[in-house]
Amino acid sequence: MINFTGSYTDKYQLTMSQVYFLKGQKNTPAVFDYFFRRLPFNGGYAIFAGLEDLLNILIDLKFDKADLEYLKELGYHTDFINYLKDFRFTGNIYSSAEGDLVFPVRPVLQVEANIIEAQIIETLLLNILNFQTLIATKASRMRQASEGRILIDFGLRRAHGPGGYYASRASYIGGFNGTSNVRAGRDFEIPVSGTMAHSFIESYDDELSAFSDFAEVQPDDCVLLVDTYDTLNSGLPNAIKIAKKMEEKGQRLNGIRLDSGDLSYLAKESRKILDREGLSYVKIAVSNQIDEYIIKSLLEQHAPIDLFGVGTSLVTGHPDGALDGVYKLSLANGKPRIKLSENISKITLPHRKQVFRILDNENNFFGADAVTLSDEKEPGMMHHPLYPLKSLSLLKYGKEPLLEKVMSNGTPVKKAGSLSEIADYSRSRMKQLPEEYKRFDNPHIYKVGISKKLLSERDRLIDEIKKTI
Repeated sequence: MINFTGSYTDKYQLTMSQVYFLKGQKNTPAVFDYFFRRLPFNGGYAIFAGLEDLLNILIDLKFDKADLEYLKELGYHTDFINYLKDFRFTGNIYSSAEGDLVFPVRPVLQVEANIIEAQIIETLLLNILNFQTLIATKASRMRQASEGRILIDFGLRRAHGPGGYYASRASYIGGFNGTSNVRAGRDFEIPVSGTMAHSFIESYDDELSAFSDFAEVQPDDCVLLVDTYDTLNSGLPNAIKIAKKMEEKGQRLNGIRLDSGDLSYLAKESRKILDREGLSYVKIAVSNQIDEYIIKSLLEQHAPIDLFGVGTSLVTGHPDGALDGVYKLSLANGKPRIKLSENISKITLPHRKQVFRILDNENNFFGADAVTLSDEKEPGMMHHPLYPLKSLSLLKYGKEPLLEKVMSNGTPVKKAGSLSEIADYSRSRMKQLPEEYKRFDNPHIYKVGISKKLLSERDRLIDEIKKTI
């Protein structure tokens, strides 16, 4: 896998940092917010993923000898390069819990560090959190569509380089049951699954011999790919012959896999034939360009499918391809900072902040998150960030603070949870989200508002900056 060192960043991060250093600003304290502006897949929620990977990388992040030599070649100042020899991230991070549901505009994570440290980790942070959040969200949508069927990540060969490794992790958080990715299985303790390719069958002179050898060597986990030549006239009959021979040995064929053709029709016909042959225990798995809409369609057609193997659409986040997460300065040298824009939706929120999830009287999500200044108590009212005359009283609702300190002075605050624990937490949070936010088509819009104090501070800064223009 990639060895994450200080050079895993964009050049402008280093160029800005050199200016800070040479102008005596290396110790300037700063706060940056990580958030995104639009939910992926036109959905109603996103699942936050990648936090533990980010923290683990930051613990040991440094510029190695090769990094420093390369920066010399790029013409960076000797004094700045010498400073980077001892670079470590020593800041604090406040974050939503990994696996939690997150929504646009509100801070998902805050970095509090000297301005050089905070700037240099930006690219790494966005790279990890944007990608894993996108994939976990895609996986969750498939989990919602699957009605409890088994979901296996088959995407490593279709992924964008090493992205497949982290996609396996994120898909497990989002609700998948396992992966074909052996390295991810080893490192993250994800159950691994894999059967055969068409090439295995093609390498034999006949399909039955291929099935026979596979079952002999793999009797406890035997799934046969039946569509190499002719699913119903060759593959399935040969699989049935193998299943009968296995029964004679006290063994069982686990399943068949369909990888082409009309999956609904073939699954129904295969189920009929298997049941007629007394093989009702043999499961049916399908693959081939599966996504949440195909899963939903197949199950609406009552296709008797037990397992979906999903590849390309999962690990590439199709059709979105990227989460538009951003990293914006909100405080520097003790002063609140703000970015203005002709597009009002791109005006940022200043200061350190806290985010409260609003809960109904049954402890389910009411459908709103409120952003406040970090030192505010629970908000009694929240205002629309773009249309402040729109407001909502929160007095009768419960409030749950979401941003917790996860890294202090460059060290994680607590031991990382296992991936299974993160996935379980994510499932529990999904249960708290009302169904109307989980719809694929026209989901209900989750509200994100800001407190009166934060609104006033934002407007005050806007007025101050406009006076200087």
